[in-house]
Amino acid sequence: MLDDFMTRATLAGIGVALAAAPLGCFVVWRRMAYFGDATAHAAILGVALSLALQISVFPGAMAVALLMALVVTFLTGRGYAMDTLLGVLAHSALAFGLVAVSFLSGIRIDLMAYLFGDILAVSRSDLVVIWGGVAMVIALITWRWSALLTSTLNEELAYASGLDPKREQLILTLSLAITVAVAIKVVGVLLIAAMLIIPAASARSLARTPEGMALIAGGIGAFSAVAGLQGAYVFDTPAGPSIVCVAALVFAALNLVSLGRTRKSMH
Repeated sequence: MLDDFMTRATLAGIGVALAAAPLGCFVVWRRMAYFGDATAHAAILGVALSLALQISVFPGAMAVALLMALVVTFLTGRGYAMDTLLGVLAHSALAFGLVAVSFLSGIRIDLMAYLFGDILAVSRSDLVVIWGGVAMVIALITWRWSALLTSTLNEELAYASGLDPKREQLILTLSLAITVAVAIKVVGVLLIAAMLIIPAASARSLARTPEGMALIAGGIGAFSAVAGLQGAYVFDTPAGPSIVCVAALVFAALNLVSLGRTRKSMH
């Protein structure tokens, strides 16, 4: 079954969607959209380092993404505005990564594959890495779900409950770094943030509880992956961007329905 490239691509897309869904909910709740984007941009520097050291892209991308996230977390509140800090670090890391890649002689690199994903080239070993990362993220989020939720809702309440919001932020940061590393092959560094944010934002109008929002976001993400891949296959379009396009269309459709309901209730 795994000999078929479309089957492997579909499994990879669903895996990334399931990891990104609960994490995306926290990104939306905490208004960390730029944080996710910056972490993803930094991963291209990790890709360059991995290629230079001739090791798997996954550990290099995860290490740099995690380092980036930790630096941002550490510097926030020390005289730097969050959006300014993210803008400087994200684009600097992306630029340094792209320049570093150009110095790698004797290595054939398809930059477009890292920027926009190359899900159709996912191998069996890639699937093992992707689903291993997905399992780690889901396990981390499930383990700390209540603590993460409390810290997100109210830091003072978290302290009163004996929780350390900074530790929960660190767990969220680690999960984000793992997700970025496994998603590079699927949607690329420029579209990872979209897969984190769009399904979660779409689920917001349908969900009654935080848990429901995470589950619905996972369903929307998985549907976007499958439908986007089918669309890419039929219309011969880039697979990664096609997945994000489907997610965006779902978001637009759900918001139009919600807007229609609001107008009806007003009349």
